[in-house]
Amino acid sequence: MSFLNTIRTKKLVSSSLVLLTLAIGIMIGTLVNTGVKAAKETPAPGATPLVIPNPVQLSTAFSQLAKQLEPSVVNISTTYQPKQTTAQTPRGNNNRRRAVPNPDADDGDGEDSMNDFFNRFFGSPFGGNPRGGPESGRRGQALGSGVIVDPAGYILTNNHVVEKADRIQVTIAGSTAKYDAKLIGADADTDLAVIKIDAHKALTAAKIGNSDSVQVGDWAVAIGSPFGLQATVTAGIISAKDRDLDNTHQFQKFLQTDAAINPGNSGGPLLAINGDVIGINTAIVSGSGGYQGVGFALPINTAAKVYNQIIKSGHVSRGAIGVSFQEVKPELLNVYGAKEGVFVQDVTPGMPAAKAGIQREDIITAIDGKPVKDGQDLVNRISDTPIGSSVKLSILRDKKKQDLMVKVGDRKEVVSSITGEKPENSGAEPKSEATPARLGFSIENLNQARKDSMGFKEKGGVLVSEVVPGSFAEDIGIQDNDIIVSINRQPVENAADFQRIQASLKPGDPVAFHLFSSPSLGAQGRRGQGGGASEWRSRFVAGTMPSGQ
Repeated sequence: MSFLNTIRTKKLVSSSLVLLTLAIGIMIGTLVNTGVKAAKETPAPGATPLVIPNPVQLSTAFSQLAKQLEPSVVNISTTYQPKQTTAQTPRGNNNRRRAVPNPDADDGDGEDSMNDFFNRFFGSPFGGNPRGGPESGRRGQALGSGVIVDPAGYILTNNHVVEKADRIQVTIAGSTAKYDAKLIGADADTDLAVIKIDAHKALTAAKIGNSDSVQVGDWAVAIGSPFGLQATVTAGIISAKDRDLDNTHQFQKFLQTDAAINPGNSGGPLLAINGDVIGINTAIVSGSGGYQGVGFALPINTAAKVYNQIIKSGHVSRGAIGVSFQEVKPELLNVYGAKEGVFVQDVTPGMPAAKAGIQREDIITAIDGKPVKDGQDLVNRISDTPIGSSVKLSILRDKKKQDLMVKVGDRKEVVSSITGEKPENSGAEPKSEATPARLGFSIENLNQARKDSMGFKEKGGVLVSEVVPGSFAEDIGIQDNDIIVSINRQPVENAADFQRIQASLKPGDPVAFHLFSSPSLGAQGRRGQGGGASEWRSRFVAGTMPSGQ
């Protein structure tokens, strides 16, 4: 029995081992097969799954700024009765700039074509007359923006928003109530105006910043009512500084921004990222009339000066001395013995500069001992000087320094004096044979009879009869029918003088021409058929003598 039991036990152990081995083999085979299938079905082996982080607070800089400033930005609506007139409507929008003569100004040639791209935000954004005015017999309406700068209800906006208005109404953000506003004063030269409302409560005034600290690339935020959409906030950057869009308005040097601004934004604030007002949105350059990424704001430092004068006296007064100038090349200053300064192109008779003894071709180098950087610096400092006070102008004349005391006059009186002067002119003139000049133009002698017929009263001079396209003369700005009176400060009485001076010039020498231009002369040097007087303007052009001339 024990033998049989032993055999049975061995068979049972053997069977168990076989079954266990078989089970293990089946299990291993299954796992291997499953792993192979899984590897074949994975589309991105080695990829790490994404993990969504816990919720966090996003940046609130712009939203906080919007909440802070919205109560200070207002919507302005105006109504006006159009003036009845039989005259033809001028080309372009009636709300664009108006050219005002500048008595202490760069006398460069302005181009009306710029106004075709220079579109104000004023006008009827919802339709109406495309010329900017309402249909005959109907009251006109316009929309704009403004910014509260005093809790008492004083608001800064653009002059072109309110200048034609018979009634001005203001709506504060978050309210449907309209408050009638009173015009305190306006300044056309900077296109700014101050209005006031009585809200019977203290209003939220915006914080005024310092636009001198603004840098290109800084964040900029515009708030206003484009197309009547109140409290619209847009953001961008400062794209450029000191932009000059119209040389008839020397007191407007703009901040350029790509923050979206559209019709209706005019008069609203341009803000720094900290909420300070750094500018007043004023203009856009656009081919379509809407936003195309180029907007302009008047710096708040300029606006603050205007505002302070208006709330004090109701208007803005500026000083002037009665000189005109042009920005010149270093070669011209070099000929006159200066490295920097303002070259006096002309002096208005009877005005402060003339009375003090300032003359054409003087170079103004300093005011009260402080150097003058350029023409704009001269204009800004003289205009900020109280009318009736005296300043010491340092000048360079014949390469010698002089100091002259000048009593600053009223700019309005100086402008009036300039616009009232009309040179006499009559008759037509014969044309003489031209003498070629190797600088790229031909000249003619002028006898006294011909000068009289042209209304030219200066001494000496030769007439430029033709300028060769692409020549040195054309490059520096000499034009047909100019009259040249001096070269490098040497008088030119006739063609012989011109040729003698020209022969002494070598390639690389600086050369400066004093000449006179008359826009009213036709292509043949004669007056146009309108018969108006020729207005001769003094100009100075300069360059470096090229090789081969």
